[in-house]
Order: sequence, then C-alpha cells, then structure tokens
Amino acid sequence: MRRRDFIALIGGAAAAAPLAARAQQPGLPVVGFLNSQTLDAFIEPLRGFRQGLKEAGYVEGENVAIEYRWADNRFERLPELAAELVRRRVAVIITTGGPASAFAAKGATATIPIVFSIGDDPVRLGLVASLARPGGNVTGVNFVVTELAAKRLELLRELVPAIARIGVLVNPSEATNTESTLRDVGTAAGAMGLQISTLNASTSREINTAFAGFVRERADAVFVGPDAFFHARRVQLALLAMLHRMPVMSPLRSFTEAGGLMSYGTNLTDAYRQAGVYTGRILKGAKPADLPVVQASKFELLVNAETARLLGLAVPPQLLARADEVIE
Repeated sequence: MRRRDFIALIGGAAAAAPLAARAQQPGLPVVGFLNSQTLDAFIEPLRGFRQGLKEAGYVEGENVAIEYRWADNRFERLPELAAELVRRRVAVIITTGGPASAFAAKGATATIPIVFSIGDDPVRLGLVASLARPGGNVTGVNFVVTELAAKRLELLRELVPAIARIGVLVNPSEATNTESTLRDVGTAAGAMGLQISTLNASTSREINTAFAGFVRERADAVFVGPDAFFHARRVQLALLAMLHRMPVMSPLRSFTEAGGLMSYGTNLTDAYRQAGVYTGRILKGAKPADLPVVQASKFELLVNAETARLLGLAVPPQLLARADEVIE
C-alpha cells in the first residue's frame, strides 16, 4: 500500500467527527461503521465499501456521513461501540471484521438496519432466518471464507505434496470463526489422510509462540484460520513463515501480498463494495428483510513465486496456470 493512499484513507476516517456534526442538518444521513480491527488493517476493504456507496449514489462528505467505531482487536469493546452508534441514531449500521461485530450490533438494536460482512454462514450463526428472506433488521454479504477449508488444503498439498501434518492457527477470541474452521479443517484433513495440530493465538506474542510450537510438533505446513486479527498481523505471519521455512496457506490475498506463500478466497474489496451498495439501497428506503444475503461467487488464488523459491518449492505449472495472480 502506497503511503499517500494510507494517508488519504486516514484523513477520510478522521473526517468522521466533523461529518457527524453536519449530520444534524436535515437530509444528511449517518452510517455507523463498526469494525473489530484497526483502520490500518482495513484500508482496502474500506476502499471497496466507499466505492459501493458511490455506486448507490452516496459519497462520504457530500451526501452521507460515516461514524467510525474501531475496536482495535479488543472484541469486548464491540457491544459498547455498537450501543454508541445506536445512541447516535444512525440510519444504518455496517458491521465488519468478523461475526462478533454483527452480533454486537444485533444485540444493540432490533430496529436500525444492519448490513453485515462475514465469512461464515449467517443462517447457521443465527443472524438471519434464511439467505433469500433474511427477516428482521439484518442482511448483508457472506464472502464464504470458512467453507473453503477443503479447497485450501487441496491447493496446499498440490504445492507441497509431501505434507503429512498440518498446523492450524486459530484465534480463540473469535469463537464462531474458530469453531467453523476447526470443524471444516478437521473433516477435510481426515478425508485427505492428514494429521492436524491446532494452536491458538490472540496476541502478537502468542503468534510467535504458536509458530515455535508448530516447529516442535514437526508440522509440514500451516493453515491460517480466517480471522480479522490474523489479517491485521499478516506481515508478522509472513515473516515467521519465512523465518521457520514453513509453507503457509491463508484465506486472504493480503497475506500473500505481504510475502506469504499462497492464499485462496474471496476478493474482500469487492465483497465490501457489495456491502456498500446494500447500505446505499437501505439509505434510499429498502428494508433489510427484503434484501437477500449476497453470496460471494468469485474466488481468487494467489501464489507468491518468490516466496516459493526461497522455501525451495517448485510451483507446479498447472497450479501457476490456475492462479489468478502470481507474485514474482
């Protein structure tokens, strides 16, 4: 990410306070933006969200204000942050950074429309009644992260055929993601004849400890669970993977861009663009109950060829041909 882009986005978020003041004027709606992470970990998805708003006819600072609430990876803060947005009487709340944000908003209001962006099945989680007819005041975008565990393991074994034991890294602070990840990885690994070693990490220090643990347990590769905190620590994860010469598969392209080996998953920038479009439609009067949950349908495979070379791995030509992007 270029420095000037980062500064521009910080400026947009910093402008939220004066925009909120302007929101007292008649006709200027306010969107509440609830996120479990930090701004610097959410630059590209935020860009996508703003693009979606623009496509729906809304531009921040011109005809809509955005009240930002960042939990800084402290999930216990989310309920109070959601309550703050309810007290601000925002027109709609967009929840990002995992299911915990969506649950916090849903627990805070049954009347203000909520647009979620999550990687797990919202019906299974109880956020909506069904994908086609969400019901209530909640709808959103499911970018299908947790359900792709089997495909990620297949791709990882294609690149590293000799793997027998997979280290699985999950964040216990995000219980819903962790449960889904362990269930799906366990089923997929069992079907492929792979053993798994699971380690938890919810702080930077615990990530260091987890990688040291994977080395002790002789894991052949690491599977990083889909989690907002791991997205925020993608550079650390990529550096540790290289330090320990460990092939790592992630669900997010940002990890591969940071120097990780490979990733497979939804284009999050586009997923949040769709959330922005839904937010704009609700501002124009649409009801969440009438807006079906958007299911991501475009997935992308990224391979970092330079990292593969440094790890001594030869990327199969057929895998390179299927990759949506190869980082040299």
